[in-house]
Amino acid sequence: MACRITGLVLDCHDPDRLAEFWCAVLGYEVIGHEPDGLELGVPGARLGDGPPTLVLAQSENPKRAKLPLHIDVNPAGSDQETELARLTALGARPADVGQTGEESWVVLQDPEGNEFCLLRKDIGAAGKQHG
Repeated sequence: MACRITGLVLDCHDPDRLAEFWCAVLGYEVIGHEPDGLELGVPGARLGDGPPTLVLAQSENPKRAKLPLHIDVNPAGSDQETELARLTALGARPADVGQTGEESWVVLQDPEGNEFCLLRKDIGAAGKQHG
């Protein structure tokens, strides 16, 4: 027997604002409402089927130092440059964490400053990942 990662929790000031961003980035929808946050996931998927859910937990003091864990995303049906333009239009901003410029990934921040990486490899159209 083993465990599987079924959810990732991200502390934030404004779960509704971040839900708009992350739902657009990942093709997720809000699948759960809690008094202190929102749960985002693949439309129609059951817990444990497909990728982990993302829980946006409201916090007055989200941690702002570099975390030992961050989110990586890959383009799904486009190239990295096209996806970078889409993410930037959604509100992502470049982040400097000491990159050399030789990396194959791009470090970004969501609208609240949480860092994530856009990797290079196209993993195919989003609909094909889950079905």
